[in-house]
Amino acid sequence: MRLRNLIILTVIVPLFVVLVVFSIVAIKSLEDNVRSKLQTEVEIITRALSTSLSYAVTRESPAPLEEALQSAFSFHRIYGAYVFDLQGREVYGLGLGKDLFTPEEIRQVIERDDLYSNYRQQEGWTYYSAITPLRTQDGTVHGVLQVNRLNTGIENYTGFISIVAVLVFVIGAAGIVFSIWWGFRRYIERPLNRLLHVMLLVEDGDRSQRATVDGPTEYRRLASGLNGMLDAMAEKDRDIEVRQHREIELEKRLRKSKKLAELGVLAAGVAHEIGAPLTVINGQAQRLARRDVIGDDERAKLGRIRNEVERIVEIVRQLMELGRQHNVEKGELALDQLIQNASELVEEELEPRNIRLDVDLPLPTPHLLANGQQIVQVLTNLLRNAAQAPGVSHVRVRARKNEHELTLWVEDNGPGIPVANHQHVFDPFFTTKPVGQGSGLGLSMVHRIINDHGGTIGVFNSTLGGAGFEITLPLSETASA
Repeated sequence: MRLRNLIILTVIVPLFVVLVVFSIVAIKSLEDNVRSKLQTEVEIITRALSTSLSYAVTRESPAPLEEALQSAFSFHRIYGAYVFDLQGREVYGLGLGKDLFTPEEIRQVIERDDLYSNYRQQEGWTYYSAITPLRTQDGTVHGVLQVNRLNTGIENYTGFISIVAVLVFVIGAAGIVFSIWWGFRRYIERPLNRLLHVMLLVEDGDRSQRATVDGPTEYRRLASGLNGMLDAMAEKDRDIEVRQHREIELEKRLRKSKKLAELGVLAAGVAHEIGAPLTVINGQAQRLARRDVIGDDERAKLGRIRNEVERIVEIVRQLMELGRQHNVEKGELALDQLIQNASELVEEELEPRNIRLDVDLPLPTPHLLANGQQIVQVLTNLLRNAAQAPGVSHVRVRARKNEHELTLWVEDNGPGIPVANHQHVFDPFFTTKPVGQGSGLGLSMVHRIINDHGGTIGVFNSTLGGAGFEITLPLSETASA
């Protein structure tokens, strides 16, 4: 059942029923009181006249009887007074309502020897009439007195007043019910319907809906509470979405780390097997180059062979490092000093190409728990890769510190790395450089070092226009764990 109908049925209707009953009882009491007063007055007047008429009725002259009856009209609203003999015949009378009682009814009053009164109708008029026996001083009944009072004034209007009161009450009740219905619909039902509409839209998935805060105070508080709840839900949804995104990224990085570890173990095994033959080749080429019987052209070719063998040996060494388990010895280090050391190592590659290096660090300079040599190696590899990219004129290193970790960004304004290659840049032997200019192991080593420190590394498109690398390192062993 709707709230509006429930209020009407449980509050308004019982209230109106009580008012109706009270009104009916009040009107009925008023009517009974008026009738009782009328009856009492008529009976008193009748008894009073009967005393004075008892002597006059025994006289043969009608003058005393006429004089006594005329005195009855001095009372308020007495419209008739008659004297009848023992047979019910009129002896003398004045006014209206002579034939209200039949002779038989008059004789019955004489037989009962007591006053009798009742309402009587005659010619459209309503009378209240009383008849009583007339006695002489010795108690003998000589006649009957009839006194008639016309039912005028408020007595005639008590029924009409009741009808009018009921009509007024019904009209007033209808107006009150309509006012309650209209007010309920405007100030309660409509605002609640608006709230319900918002809730249904939210239930259908539109979380951007908000309730309008207007109307009565209670509704404004309810709408504000609903909006606050929806805002909190939206905030929770955003937090869940961010966490899910982070979990997905973490899962991708974990899979990447596992893949790199497996590749590192495989590469280390291969490097171990080819290390010995490469040493033999390098030694034999060195002996041949010492002989005097060969010419300068052959000696140059042997030198090239040795250079390529040394390059292969360096690759083998890097592969061995990639697959080896490391116990990182960490210390408390200042970040600005680590960046300074790395920039000095790549200074010979930055200056010839007029590449500007900008460093943006928070103050005071953050410190982190790390292996200084390995972190410098990471920064050196990233700065060298940026310096070797075509068209680079600006390299930027910046850092930000929060409660438990340090985030470091290395960016350039070069051509960048295609998005399709972002997931492969840390794979061993993957490189975008021309053949013979890169082994594809530098970023793999960077990934391995950052992973050994309990951090993460990712690639993104920099706002400078080129490639960007984001490194996150824990500031303590607790954060690393």
